[in-house]
Amino acid sequence: MKKSLFVVVCFVSVFLIAISGYAGPMKAGAAFRVVTPDPLLPVSGGVGEPEPVNKKIGDLFARALVLEKGDVRVAIVSVDFLGFPSVLCDKARAQIKGIPAENILIGSTHTHSAPDTYAFPDLKGSHGADLKYLDWVCGKVAEAVNEAAEKLQPVTLKIAVGEAKGKIAYNYYAPQLYDPRCGVIQAIAKKGKEKGKPIATLVNYAIHPEVIGNDQGIVCPDLCGPLYDRIQSKNGGMAIFMNSAQGGMVTADCRGPNGKDIQTWEECIRIGELLADEALRIVENAPVEENPSLICVSKNVPFPVESKLMQAIIAKSPLGYPMAADNTVTTRVNLVDIGTAQILTIPGEALPNIGYYVKRHMPTNKSFLFGLTNDAFGYMLAKVDWRSFKRYDYVSQTGLGENTGEIYMENALALIESSPKPDSEVAK
Repeated sequence: MKKSLFVVVCFVSVFLIAISGYAGPMKAGAAFRVVTPDPLLPVSGGVGEPEPVNKKIGDLFARALVLEKGDVRVAIVSVDFLGFPSVLCDKARAQIKGIPAENILIGSTHTHSAPDTYAFPDLKGSHGADLKYLDWVCGKVAEAVNEAAEKLQPVTLKIAVGEAKGKIAYNYYAPQLYDPRCGVIQAIAKKGKEKGKPIATLVNYAIHPEVIGNDQGIVCPDLCGPLYDRIQSKNGGMAIFMNSAQGGMVTADCRGPNGKDIQTWEECIRIGELLADEALRIVENAPVEENPSLICVSKNVPFPVESKLMQAIIAKSPLGYPMAADNTVTTRVNLVDIGTAQILTIPGEALPNIGYYVKRHMPTNKSFLFGLTNDAFGYMLAKVDWRSFKRYDYVSQTGLGENTGEIYMENALALIESSPKPDSEVAK
């Protein structure tokens, strides 16, 4: 009886959200803040001590797109860091006005040339993160979202998903094992001086922005910086990049003719501008959605932490990660319907096969996966891949555990099944 009542309550709650998400005009607002440290700080490319730097190329950003339909308001935020753990997300959310915390999606681009946001502890318990800087970043994230909400205006949307062509990404472990699809959401002003012009273009693609890496003494947004600039220069409005299922090891294809990586800013420009041009091409002829719906639901999901390395990081980091006595961490997974698109968040770096599997079960071919969003708990592997062969030793060690992928997929599919469907279900 109690279980039946719980199901009824959940259904009614989602139904009421859906009604609200169909009422009134669609509105959008966009804003950004520069979050480059001054003075510069060491940069982190993963677990371990951050590397010293001596210069910057471009700036790091927090970029926010706020959407509103009726009583439903959703913020999509991208930050130029390796990851942005939930403890930092919550600090930012606490400073944001007028948007429910569970409707604020904060994801990282995963650049390997930005300061440590995890406060990775070493064997002695010390760390290389600047906690005051991280608090300042959280404030800047909130500022960007609050400004975007203040700038809300009626918009139409153009939404498209297509294959991004050219030398952009590949899988370092197995070159063809990656998802070449690029999802694009463009918000276009409906009134005023900007009528007919995009105010923001969101690009969703799976790639490690690690052309520069963390060993050249440079702070930079990597290929995402040129992507932002290119889209703005092409009158696409403010650009926002949300990574996808880029784990194990979908990286930028900066391989040179001799097989060695070209780790230069010029290569960042080449890849970033190519991805931007492909995103604009993909969305150019998409139909205009005049009155799209907006629905946002979420689910808190517990994950067991089996990796000894991840247990140590969570327990000893000064950020204060909440871990239960049974060595589980709980994080939020969101499902958002925007017009004909459906977005699902991933709290880490899911491997491509997980991304493909989840997308296959989404009821539209305009499916988006926001990786490293709401949390950044390392790699997420399917059970059959966990420590299955030597190539996956590192990604297994830096993931939560053997069952992470299965738990995520099970909960993601439950969210998809129980939620309202996008405006137009497109045949696959």
